[in-house]
Amino acid sequence: MKKALITGITGQDGSYLAEFLLEKGYEVYGMIRRCSSPNNERIEHLLDKMEVVDGDLMDLSSLIRIIGDIKPDEVYNLAAQSFVAVSFHEPILTGEITALGAVRLLEAIRIAHPQARYYQASSSEMFGKVRETPQTELTPFHPRSPYGVAKAYAHYMTMNYRESYDMFACGGILFNHESPRRGLEFVTRKISHTVAKIHLGLADKLVLGNMDAKRDWGFAGDYVKAMWAMLQQDKPEDFVIGMGETHSVEEFVQESFKVVGIENWRDYIEQNPKFMRPAEVDVLIADSSKAKQELGWEPEVGFKELVEMMVKSDIELLKK
Repeated sequence: MKKALITGITGQDGSYLAEFLLEKGYEVYGMIRRCSSPNNERIEHLLDKMEVVDGDLMDLSSLIRIIGDIKPDEVYNLAAQSFVAVSFHEPILTGEITALGAVRLLEAIRIAHPQARYYQASSSEMFGKVRETPQTELTPFHPRSPYGVAKAYAHYMTMNYRESYDMFACGGILFNHESPRRGLEFVTRKISHTVAKIHLGLADKLVLGNMDAKRDWGFAGDYVKAMWAMLQQDKPEDFVIGMGETHSVEEFVQESFKVVGIENWRDYIEQNPKFMRPAEVDVLIADSSKAKQELGWEPEVGFKELVEMMVKSDIELLKK
């Protein structure tokens, strides 16, 4: 039986990946940071099927201990300070966790169990001010946020450990992926949750920043399958994962209101400059042809299905 260690298991991707690996018959270990009020709601239904271990990306000794004890076949580093807006307010913390945290984990693997296969959650935010559209594995990076810079550092260090120590280390350059498990601070979930509230008469306004911002949005449940596929290859490589189409925030809003049958949706919108980024990324759009060819990866959930899934899930959640 294969063993997998997932950091960031309490997050959106961590919970979907844990479900997927358990279905594949893996022994799953989830690393959780010790805190006074643990946030395990996304993995509550999995806790009796997996093992939780205490550790922190800020603490190298805990990582060496965990890797040495478990000796995992696969390590998925999904933990990060992952909110772009917060990275502008907390750039140093973002660097500590998102950038250096990845290096501490790579170093722990190198010291305690170099045979482990490593997946680094890289991000389309590394492209930022894009040099070409669509973006491939060879497109140069020009990150436009402390988060994007931190992810680029972690990505290059993953390549560096692969080339310097012959470690099986891959970077998955994932474009935006959403789900009903997305955090409420992210714009897609903020939209689906507020639209559900408006539908149920619990709110009357949706407050947003830049509605022209465009993203390549897919379903997180599809994307974790690509992470796994990367670590099953004969040789470690980096892959771009995305849908290959962009939609604006406004389109996401429009589709969400359509789900609840509201046509005059503009009447419910309020724009607030507080939610604008200091620097916006250009058009991010994925060219996933390498992943489709070499990993046989194909997304199953389209944009409209994703929006519908999120809004309906939030309606059910609020009814409870």
